[in-house]
Amino acid sequence: MNVLAPIIAERTAIRLEQVDATLDLLDAGCTIPFISRYRKEATGNLNEVQVAAINDLYEKLKELQRRKETMIKTIEAQDKLTDDLRKRIDDCWNATELEDIYMPFKPRRRTRAQVAREQGLEPLATIIRLQREPHPESTARRFVKGDVADAAATIKGAQDIIAEDVSMDEGTRQTVRKAFRREAVIMSRVIPKKKDDEDAQKYSDYFSFSEELRRCSSHRLLALRRGEAEGFLRVSITIDDDACIGHLKRYYVHGFGACQTLMGEAVEDSYKRLICPSIENEFAALSKEKADDEAINVFKENLRQLLLAPPLGQKRVMGVDPGIRTGCKVVVLDAQGNLLYHTVCPYMKAPDGKGGPYASIARQWKVEAIACGNGTGSRETSDVLRQVDGIPVYVVSEDGASIYSASEVAREEFPNEDVTVRGAVSIGRRLMDPLAELVKIDPKSIGVGQYQHDVDQTKLKHSLDQTVELCVNAVGVNVNTASKNLLTYVSGLGPTLAQNIVDYRRENGAFTSRAQLKKVPRLGPAAFTQCAGFLRIPGAKNPLDASAVHPESYDIVEHMAKDCGCTVSDLMKDAATRSKIDLKRYVTKTVGMPTLTDIMKELEKPGRDPRQQVETFEFDPRVHTPEDLVAGMELPGIVTNITDFGAFVDVGVHQDGLVHISQLADRFVKNPNDVVKLHQHVMVKVIEVDRRRHRISLTMKGVKQG
Repeated sequence: MNVLAPIIAERTAIRLEQVDATLDLLDAGCTIPFISRYRKEATGNLNEVQVAAINDLYEKLKELQRRKETMIKTIEAQDKLTDDLRKRIDDCWNATELEDIYMPFKPRRRTRAQVAREQGLEPLATIIRLQREPHPESTARRFVKGDVADAAATIKGAQDIIAEDVSMDEGTRQTVRKAFRREAVIMSRVIPKKKDDEDAQKYSDYFSFSEELRRCSSHRLLALRRGEAEGFLRVSITIDDDACIGHLKRYYVHGFGACQTLMGEAVEDSYKRLICPSIENEFAALSKEKADDEAINVFKENLRQLLLAPPLGQKRVMGVDPGIRTGCKVVVLDAQGNLLYHTVCPYMKAPDGKGGPYASIARQWKVEAIACGNGTGSRETSDVLRQVDGIPVYVVSEDGASIYSASEVAREEFPNEDVTVRGAVSIGRRLMDPLAELVKIDPKSIGVGQYQHDVDQTKLKHSLDQTVELCVNAVGVNVNTASKNLLTYVSGLGPTLAQNIVDYRRENGAFTSRAQLKKVPRLGPAAFTQCAGFLRIPGAKNPLDASAVHPESYDIVEHMAKDCGCTVSDLMKDAATRSKIDLKRYVTKTVGMPTLTDIMKELEKPGRDPRQQVETFEFDPRVHTPEDLVAGMELPGIVTNITDFGAFVDVGVHQDGLVHISQLADRFVKNPNDVVKLHQHVMVKVIEVDRRRHRISLTMKGVKQG
């Protein structure tokens, strides 16, 4: 059994045998999507969220394991490693406690206590610490030598030694930690000379702010730290210092006398100079880490919803990137997303009743749907586009389109087109298949998070990449049409194998079977096992190649078909025949009911897309700018972003309004995602329009939803 399995099982509340089996699969190089989809028997039917949680904690503990090895080597080099100390380090899996154990042995710069020890003041420190000497000043004179000027200097040096020893005591640090955990308050004050700066006004709520640290929400904490980083706020975490010092003195000082007074002074110095700043930094880091995790989770969920947004599918699409000054960039894409035509149409402020120049383009190229970017001029342009008879118009988020248009990926796809054309292409393709297009863009640039530039960037990238991977594999990928970028996220592939698949496809034509994937250079048996179930080949000779049934399970389906006296294709088409199958007959040592149940679902709807159908939307014709908004007005809107404090909604006035979490429903809402989803069509009511601060306050309370 993996030595880390019991720890992970305890922390995740997942059964030990499930954790151990999952760790074995992870160590064997299996991906999270593959484990959760095709190894349910081994893991006890764990889903991708549970497998990901096990994987993330496993990586943290392995990092902690490496840290422990470093500690042991350092202590060994000092000849101070005892069996008891080694056991304490081996048994400790809490990073904070581990650092406390290691602190006395940790290499550090030359301190005041170190200088005092070099001056031979350790014995005097011991005398003061024992608190039995009635005249420590007289004793101190014996230690006056060298560069120690007088008795006062020797006492001060001895107190420095005591202060450092107190600061390194595990029990002492835990006492102060408990006080911080129980009563810490985070405070912020505006830096006076920056108070009137225009950029500082967005932090005006925090010019004089205090709140219990344990109650401070993620978005407030990140806002405080951003204001501090930008030089507008001074932020601190405090407790009742006097009470904490008093508690420590009661522990270290025994009775009354000269030594007791000196000991008390050393304890107070230790707290103020060494312990408190250290613990404050520790809690600042821990609270920031917690806030980061919460913000990243919000971003992950938003990204997941965005990537799994309803696709229009393979239709001929007109993509329009509205522009007021330079005109609207127009492209026409075929059903596979290839560029057929592009032009620039003059910006029209109001509909002409005929659909402007877009109508003739749509007729000429037999356009089936229109995608309009939601940037500047979107509202007016989409109103004109809706005049084109018989063609649905969809407003598409263009966040990140400019990033894509200037990227290496875009240059490879369209080397002869400028950035405006590439941006319009991206808008059109997002309507056809949001997932396939958005994987080409750095997730941070898509615009669906909160404080994404303030959180731990390494952790953010890992989480977002993992989210993209899970979404891509949940949907599945057509191996004959997928881009290199999309294939990169398929389980078991990565950039090199993705490129090899594209190259093989270009040289040999479309894949006709999954087995053909084995001919791709460097795509060995292990990679094939990981990726095959997620790659689809529509129209393949073997109908299972277009489904999520893994090739390793083909013989099971063939056995079922044989027992039913029909072909695999007939079995997939005939629900009545499938209903007669007794799954228990096909259970083996390696294949259980979870896999068999999944197979039957796939036979019912081969290669089914878990995403919903795309819907059209129109804003209220009464409003075009914030000046048109009146308190009490009910309007249709689109949810553009979700944070832990509410949801932002586009009501068609070029500025999103906020539905605060307290205004999302007539009941208490803990998580906005329980009420709304990204790109959901909602009805909202205007509460207030703050034109000075450019804020629109909305509510969904008492508003009937369609």
